[in-house]
Amino acid sequence: MAAAPAAAGAGASRGRRVAATAAAWGGWGGRPRPGNILLQLRQGQLTGRGLVRAVQFTETFLTERDKLSKWSGIPQLLLKLYATSHLHSDFVECQSILKEISPLLSMEAMAFVTEDRKFTQEATYPNTYIFDLFGGVDLLVEILMRPTISIRGQKLKISDEMSKDCLSILYNTCVCTEGVTKRLAEKNDFEIFLFTLMTSKKTFLQTATLIEDILGVKKEMIRLDEVPNLSSLVSNFDQQQLANFCRILAVTISEMDTGNDDKHTLLAKNAQQKKSLSLGPSAAEINQAALLSIPGFVERLCKLATRKVSESTGTASFLQELEEWYTWLDNALVLDALMRVANEESEHNQAPTVFPSLGTSEEGGLPHTSARAQLPQSMKIMHEIMYKLEVLYVLCVLLMGRQRNQVHRMIAEFKLIPGLNNLFDKLIWRKHSASALVLHGHNQNCDCSPDITLKIQFLRLLQSFSDHHENKYLLLNNQELNELSAISLKANIPEVEAVLNTDRSLVCDGKRGLLTRLLQVMKKEPAESSFRFWQARAVESFLRGTTSYADQMFLLKRGLLEHILYCIVDSEC
Repeated sequence: MAAAPAAAGAGASRGRRVAATAAAWGGWGGRPRPGNILLQLRQGQLTGRGLVRAVQFTETFLTERDKLSKWSGIPQLLLKLYATSHLHSDFVECQSILKEISPLLSMEAMAFVTEDRKFTQEATYPNTYIFDLFGGVDLLVEILMRPTISIRGQKLKISDEMSKDCLSILYNTCVCTEGVTKRLAEKNDFEIFLFTLMTSKKTFLQTATLIEDILGVKKEMIRLDEVPNLSSLVSNFDQQQLANFCRILAVTISEMDTGNDDKHTLLAKNAQQKKSLSLGPSAAEINQAALLSIPGFVERLCKLATRKVSESTGTASFLQELEEWYTWLDNALVLDALMRVANEESEHNQAPTVFPSLGTSEEGGLPHTSARAQLPQSMKIMHEIMYKLEVLYVLCVLLMGRQRNQVHRMIAEFKLIPGLNNLFDKLIWRKHSASALVLHGHNQNCDCSPDITLKIQFLRLLQSFSDHHENKYLLLNNQELNELSAISLKANIPEVEAVLNTDRSLVCDGKRGLLTRLLQVMKKEPAESSFRFWQARAVESFLRGTTSYADQMFLLKRGLLEHILYCIVDSEC
């Protein structure tokens, strides 16, 4: 007798599926109306009522409809996925179904990213659109979050490989189908859960990229202090993971743009800042405080920012990441550009091409190990530049936050400025090569170029570092500090107290300090250079605060005034 209710429930469920199928066919005995079923699914998705998932149809109907509409069998696969992903499933068959779905979406997403419209025009409806319309996105979210459910005190588990497939499919759908990312951004519990998936190296890159996209469209900023075991999570990242994690941090610690142009005036910004102070810390400021409470966090960022190319991750692990990039479409353009760099360098050296064109290797990835060892130096440099971009941005934002003095002390202690000074010529302000990385649709002077962006982030950091703070004298070396003292002595005025208090063990080493190097490249910039604005801001921030005769004379002796006057009167600037 106990089985009767269950049987009745199953019968009711079948009845609903039959009714839904009949409605989609336009009544019994009718022929399927093109687009009718998709319209009903779309309405159900918007209202939450009616047809919303593949499980509401019979397999016979979906197969018959697929012959006409060419849905690539995706609704039927989703129907099987529903059946094999229940709470008591072992997920073995579920994973094999995901393996069937994944290439159907990834090829489409690759074509979308690389603007291969010919591929996408072959189908009436994109695979990613059909996948989402039949409830695929919601189902994958449920599957991924199964570990949060306990049955008889035991939490469910799914493999890293299966999580990786789910994440890849979700991201491909976000890339191609409008509105999916915004819907995911509304699932706060899912966003927080995604952070826990970054504990595994196998799923880290896919998870980080999906989180970055979701947070980019989220209306309200996520609170990092709500992430379970944040300190342990970040502390266990290796340097490569930490650098990639900075892409997410860039979104979570920056104040959200309200989109109000009135606040772009200095007076309005000042009023907004006063209002913010009276309201207490914002979500961005709370997130900054959460990060600063993690032991060794700033120190590790400083090490990443000042790491030389030769000290960066070895060839094997770098190429392993490139393979991840190849399958992970957020970096498809980057990988394509990196491969072009490798090919150009190989042709220049009259050596065999290191990397083939995309998709020519046996496994659709990079060539075998013997060829992988020949990693060009230009690719290593670009790899390091792209890491440093994110790290410098995070340090810059922290320097402008409420804990500015704390960050200043830590940055000085961990010798960020001397480290950047040592990298200035070889990496930060290195000469442009013919094979400099340029993304599709851009040129070498575009601010989207990693080379250009690194320089701008570097200059913004210098500006934030020296703005109204005693630590600005760390931008000089010992000889230059002695020069400041000599200027004061010759003018018979007291030495600047901040100069006397500067810890000489933390200043720049070498023949020139960072400020002098900046002045040298500033004077050499061509008339059309977009850097001049940022360079001038960085130099001007050094002069801010109490007027210092020694500081002014130090810069005048290096030809700053003549250069500025020339820029003002030169019509080409």
